[in-house]
Amino acid sequence: MKQKSLLLIVLTLVLSLFLAACSGSNNAGTNTNNTNNAPAGENNEEPAEEDEEATTEPVQGGDLVIGSTGSPTMFNPLYSADTASSAIEGFIFDGLLTSDTAFETQLNMAESWDISEDDLVHTLKIKDGIKFHDGETLNADDVVFTLSIPLSEDYDGPRAGYFEKIESVEKVDDLTVKVTLNAVDPTIHIALGYPILPEHVLGEVPVAELGEYTEFNTKNPIGAGPFKFESWEDGQFVKVVANDDYWNGRPYLDSLTYRIIPDADALMTALAAGDIHYYTVPATDIATVKEWEANGQLKVESGLALSYTYLGYNLRNPLFEDKKVRQALTHALDRELIVESVMNGDGEVADVPESPLSWAYDEDVPRFEYDVEKAKAMLEEAGWTPGADGTLEKDGQKFEFTLKTNQGNKVREDIAVVVQEQFAELGIKVTPDIMEWSAFLADIDPPKWNFDAIILGWALSTDPDPSGIFHSKEIEEGLNFVGWSNPDADKLMDEANLTMDRDERAAKIQEINRIIAEEQPYTFLYYPNAHHAMPTNLEGTEFHARDEFYKINEWWLNPNTEN
Repeated sequence: MKQKSLLLIVLTLVLSLFLAACSGSNNAGTNTNNTNNAPAGENNEEPAEEDEEATTEPVQGGDLVIGSTGSPTMFNPLYSADTASSAIEGFIFDGLLTSDTAFETQLNMAESWDISEDDLVHTLKIKDGIKFHDGETLNADDVVFTLSIPLSEDYDGPRAGYFEKIESVEKVDDLTVKVTLNAVDPTIHIALGYPILPEHVLGEVPVAELGEYTEFNTKNPIGAGPFKFESWEDGQFVKVVANDDYWNGRPYLDSLTYRIIPDADALMTALAAGDIHYYTVPATDIATVKEWEANGQLKVESGLALSYTYLGYNLRNPLFEDKKVRQALTHALDRELIVESVMNGDGEVADVPESPLSWAYDEDVPRFEYDVEKAKAMLEEAGWTPGADGTLEKDGQKFEFTLKTNQGNKVREDIAVVVQEQFAELGIKVTPDIMEWSAFLADIDPPKWNFDAIILGWALSTDPDPSGIFHSKEIEEGLNFVGWSNPDADKLMDEANLTMDRDERAAKIQEINRIIAEEQPYTFLYYPNAHHAMPTNLEGTEFHARDEFYKINEWWLNPNTEN
């Protein structure tokens, strides 16, 4: 077995980055442990040198209040599928591997990662002395336990696809684990990087019950991450506190309060008042926040996010079975207008389920530009003609559907109105349904699939593999809840994940994306920019296109910066 350079196996991407508020009397937490800030002149030394040193050395203290319109559903990374839950899980749990800002895989809780010549045997050594929040040592038993959960026949979470090539997970010694694959897997770093769960807490819980095990998932999640779970008031806030025994050093912040305010306008008001300190600002409000930044109320870090937003169709509904109908709907929607008017130009139109940040991105795909007359003609060819009231009909069925999206996301709420208005020009009746986040997810997730169409977005993996969302194997229990299935695309997705050659993978992924673009299971809407508003005295942050809270254990509040 040889030690391979991670640079030969990781997914490298050169990011093109272009890159919460406080009033003067409302700091983002009070730093009570500042020992570097003695009164100036007390010992006749020059205060300028003391101040300069104090502003460059991190200090402990403060509660950072993070604003969100969405409420989490649970805190178990093998079962949750929403961004609010994922964010908080990132505070509580940690994995053996991680990803840097260039999407290169890095060692995290793993001290080493050895890979066999045939790429089938992966041996990971865990750093010594890592402890869970309850004081128990994290060891190989916990890693074997965690990685084995998605391999169980009783596992019903959405992550099985990333683990399907794992043939066995074995303990070599207390700090070493051997993972054997049944086939080459260029995405195995994703599975190996999943947060580690405590075997001593969950080991006696049947896998079939883990997804609903509220004692851990909602009441007392225990991880080995930088912050420990303290409390959750559903629909109000989640609070986590610094883990004094964190393996990578105690976080500088004393605590994080993840505050849920479903109404986006109310959240912006809280940001302006200093009641919220950190918030990812939607495009509709970025101009206002930039004014606040110019006035010194806060600062903003921006860049292209590794995500896209889409209008998705439930293909179980006869309205959307015909590819030509879906293509017509995309023709009927002015996506350039959405970006320019709804988003104030803060983004770009999307045509494929891949980010321009990805090494697999390709612009050479089928496009369905805004053309209302062409859309009408295509619908007529598909058998949809106006009825007595002007609504399109086919075989006695009217073309009417409900469009669901989540409350608090003003961009999506506004897009729902645009869809309603522009589809009305075709004779299609759309009824927007704006839902609370948790209820929205409960409706669209398996096995319910209670929706006609949705406006939603995907925060993408650092690996461009589309199979986690679009492979037919992900329909019943995974993330392919629109129910799209294409045998040719399935075959290509399988083939793309059987080679370590990036050029070969890129060619296959691009072909997959052309098929998806042609079939339009989604009307791809836009790629957004991400704007993180934060206190002017928050230090240590670094923009990451995928991880909103990248290295949050290194964030700190500077008591010498006016805020």
